[in-house]
Amino acid sequence: MDALIVYPETKEQLAALKTILKAMQVTFEQKSQGYPEQVIKSINESRAQANDGKLNPFSGVKDMLNMK
Repeated sequence: MDALIVYPETKEQLAALKTILKAMQVTFEQKSQGYPEQVIKSINESRAQANDGKLNPFSGVKDMLNMK
C-alpha cells in the first residue's frame, strides 16, 4: 500500500487530520520536523555570544585553525 506525507500548516489542521484518520481507522505516525536538541543548544549559545560581543572574527582558514 502507498503512504501519504502531509504537511499541515496549523495546529487546527493537524488536529482535524488526526481526527479524520482515527475515524477512518487509518494507522498513522506523527514525526516532528525539528532540529536535534544539540543543534538548537549550539545556535542559542552562538546567539548569546554574538549579543555579548564575544565572537572572534577570522579572515581565513589559518586564523580559524589557529595556524600562523
